[in-house]
Formats: sequence, C-alpha cells, structure tokens
Amino acid sequence: MAAALDEDEIDNDDYYSLLNVRKEATQDELKASYRRLCMLYHPDKHRDPELKRQAEQLFNLVHQAYEVLSDPQSRAIYDVYGKRGLEVEGWEVVERKRTPAEIREEYERLQREREERRLQQRTNPKGTISVGIDATDLFDRYEEDYEEISGGDGGGGGGGLPHIEINKMHISQSIEAPLTTTDTAILSGSLSTHNGNGGGNINLALRRVTSAKGWGEVEFGAGDTHGPLFGLKIFRNLTSRCFTTAHCGMQFSSRGIRPGLTTMLARHLDKNTMGYLQWRWGTQSSMNTSIVRDTKSSHFTFAVQLGIPHTFIMMSYQYKFQDDDQTKIKGSVKSGFFGTVVEYGAETKISRHSILGATVSVGVPQGVSLKIKLNRASQTYFFPIHLTDQLLPSAVFYATVGPLVFYLAIQRLVIRPYVRAQQEQELEKQRESSASDIAKKKQEAEAAVMLMQESVRRIIEAEESRMGLIILNAWYGKFVTDNSRKHERARVIDVTVPLQCLVKDSKLILTEASKAGLPGFYDPCVGEEKSLKMLYQFRGVMHQCLCGDTEALRIPKQSHRIDNDS
Repeated sequence: MAAALDEDEIDNDDYYSLLNVRKEATQDELKASYRRLCMLYHPDKHRDPELKRQAEQLFNLVHQAYEVLSDPQSRAIYDVYGKRGLEVEGWEVVERKRTPAEIREEYERLQREREERRLQQRTNPKGTISVGIDATDLFDRYEEDYEEISGGDGGGGGGGLPHIEINKMHISQSIEAPLTTTDTAILSGSLSTHNGNGGGNINLALRRVTSAKGWGEVEFGAGDTHGPLFGLKIFRNLTSRCFTTAHCGMQFSSRGIRPGLTTMLARHLDKNTMGYLQWRWGTQSSMNTSIVRDTKSSHFTFAVQLGIPHTFIMMSYQYKFQDDDQTKIKGSVKSGFFGTVVEYGAETKISRHSILGATVSVGVPQGVSLKIKLNRASQTYFFPIHLTDQLLPSAVFYATVGPLVFYLAIQRLVIRPYVRAQQEQELEKQRESSASDIAKKKQEAEAAVMLMQESVRRIIEAEESRMGLIILNAWYGKFVTDNSRKHERARVIDVTVPLQCLVKDSKLILTEASKAGLPGFYDPCVGEEKSLKMLYQFRGVMHQCLCGDTEALRIPKQSHRIDNDS
C-alpha cells in the first residue's frame, strides 16, 4: 500500500461532480441524486442497441460513484487518495470499524514516511554569488589641475570612457545531507576577494533534532585567514509563543583564542507580530531589540542596537501587492554612529522560480549605490553597484529611473514572450498527454446528451406549463472577452441539454466543483481557465449569468434578470 503512494499523480475522476452533490453531502442527498441519474441512464429504458450500450456504460459509472461515496470507508479513501487509492492493495486488511478520521491519520503517517524517504535523497543546495561593482567614475570624474610636462594631450584624461571595475566578489555554497530522520550534515564553504586580497573557509555542521521542541548543532570550520573554528548552536521552544536560540563559538588563530556568544529570545506578541531580544558578546559586543510585524499585505520592522562599534536605530516598511507577480515595494531608514542611510526599492516575480529586485541606497557618508538582486530557486545573485561617494541628485535619479526603464523594456521584449511560450508549451504537452482521455470523455458526454433528449423534452413541457425555468442557451469552456486577445479562438461546448436535464422544480443547483465532471460535460480546453455562460427564461423573463468553473450556482436569481432596455 505504501508503494502506491510513491506515485506523484493521483487520478481524480470527480465522483461528486458526476452526481452533482457537495463534498459534505449526506446519505440522503447521495441517494436522491443517484436515483435521479439511474432513471435517466437505465438501459431498459432504451430499445436502440447503440443507445442501450451507451446507457449501460453511463449507468455503471454512476453506480460506481454511488457505491464509493455511500460507503464511509471507501469515501474516506477516495477523499484522500482519489480514484487510484481505491485500487491499492492492502485496504482490505483495514478494520471496517475504523472511522474516516482514522483512515486519514493512516494516510498522513504514510505521507510522513514518504517525505522522510525523499528527504534522505535530497541535498537542498543553497548558494550566493555577490559581485561588487565600482562605478564612481560615472559621476565623480574630474579634470587634473595640471598638464603633463610633455604637453600635447594634457587635460584629455577626463574625455575617455568611464572606468568601471569589479572590486569585490563573494561566493558561498551549502548542501544538506540527511543521515537519519533526526540527523543532518551540512557542508558549506565560501570564497571572498576585495581589491585583490581574499580568502576562504569551509564549515561542517552536524544537526540533531532532539524533540519536537528543539534541536542542537555542532560546527567545525577552517579558513586561510581566521584558522580553525568550533561552534555550538541550540534552538528551543520555551512555550507555544516563545523560543530561544544560543550560539557559542571559539576562533583559533596565531593571536590566540577569540570566544564569542550570541543569544536571542523571541516571542509572539500577537498573530502577526514577533518581538526579538538579542545579546552578542565578543570582539563586537552589542544588544539588539526589534519588533517585526508581517501580514498578508505588509511587513514592518523596527530595531534598536547598542554596541561596539555599531549603534543604530532602524525602521523599514514593505507593501505587498496582491497580484500574480507578488510585487513588493519597500523603504527603510537607518541612522547611527556610522551615519544615516535611506533605502527604497521594489521586487517582483518574473517567472515561476525567479524574483528580481532593485534597491537604491542613499547615505552619508556612504554616497549613492544601486543594489540588484536575483533569486532563482535556492540560488541568490547579488550585484551592489557603488555610483558615487557624494549625494548627487543625478546619481539618485539615474539609479531610480534606469533600472525601472530597463526592467519594463526587458519585461515587454523578453520576459513576457518567454513566459507565454513556456505556458503554451506546457499546455500543448498537457493536451497531448490527455488527448485520449478527453476523446473518451467527449464520447461519453455526447452519449449522455443523446440519452437525455427524452427526459429533457418532458422537463421542458413541465416547466412551460408552470412558467418555470427553461435553459435557452448554455456554453461551457474558454471565452475570449479581452480585446487584446481577440486573435484567440473561443473553445466552448454547448451544454444546454445537460443543464436543462438537471432542472428540478424550477431550480438548478450546481455545487462547488469543476463542471467538466457533470453528466453531458467534458473539458474542451485542458489546463485553461473555464467558465459557464447561460441564457435562461423564468416566469417569461429573460435572465443571463456567467460563473467560474468551480463556483457554486443556484438559479433563478433576481440579479440575473435582463432589463427590457438592454
């Protein structure tokens, strides 16, 4: 049974949608829907051999759906695993008296075992590449106050191209190697260079999860500039709202042993706010306290630090747009013994796994810098560009406008066409892989519509006699409403007959499930957003509505009424 869980894809033929019932449907609701569909698809109601064969197939499908959902144990398995879970060997040994909740607990246990097996095969690599660029010659160029003794070309030193150079670089990488379900080895290393001088180090950490409340870590390291390193880290949940961490280390060098200790206490002040208190002792001792508030739409941080040599106060705010690109704009102010720095910037998602950000830093005496960051999965690429040592309005302007113009051009000319091509390629693959299944669903839907004709005729006669609900036209699929996408072809199917067949007592009720699983429906545009558009008549008055694929629908409604003027 556990072996079957290794499949990434689970077949999810929607039995709830087929019976048009809620996922919380009671046994009475299931039975009422089942009887209604049985009357519609019963083979004995059809004399034509072809219709009889088609009715028998649909009748068996409805019967199978009802058998699964009416049995509590099978329903619990189906809700968790889908249709494929019902075919897994081993469920027959599960005691029939076990409740659906117990079956779900069994599934979660097997899922945990599956994740542990996957964890042991995963290294979880993380890396950072930082390239510092000195571009001060763009704004701080100056003419020499003297001419060369040889003359001839004196004073031309400032007329050449600006000198831009890479003055520092940092590369770090780490991998995790799970040894057991509680033990993990972490190997990391880094290389740095600044103005021609550099060094590197390598670290090995062994982490053990001691309980659900904490873990401990032992760290060993060595480098060409600082010598051997030994450290110990501890994390512990004190209460459900409070935790603490401690890190002590010793650095061995030719000058002796340099010990250090860092402790932090954190507490949830409310649902979205954390308070931190940190104390650091060593060559750079300090005490830091901060409050961090993180909500769905914003992120706020306020911090104060007293220490040697750095004492500062800092406040930052970030606003999160609720869009598909996960765009964020941010600003911060930091002031201390070193001076004052104001930063502002933005970041946005440019592809499924990539986030691009830019930040402008303006400070005294630091000058003006532009920081560009690209996150690609677990890799980070960072490019700090130092523009000027002075506070020049021109540098601030170009640092702000330049990246924005460049991004908009790249977004329009490169990113959007690339993402669109990727999406179309994925859709095409999805269509090809599901072509045979969709063809089968289409045949079943067409057969169901043929079998519904007689029932629909009787329903329409009954509804007309009472001035009830009559579906005039109904379409399901992808509608093109955006003027910029007029070149695309709408892909819809006519579902007038299937919907009229679901009308009972002048009412039509559809549950929160994909409508592609309803009798007489199929998916006309795999992988794309679909809607249901309907024109119907009630009490002799025209009504119209449009709803999403998984939205619940209940008609008639007064809000759907079409005014005579329109």
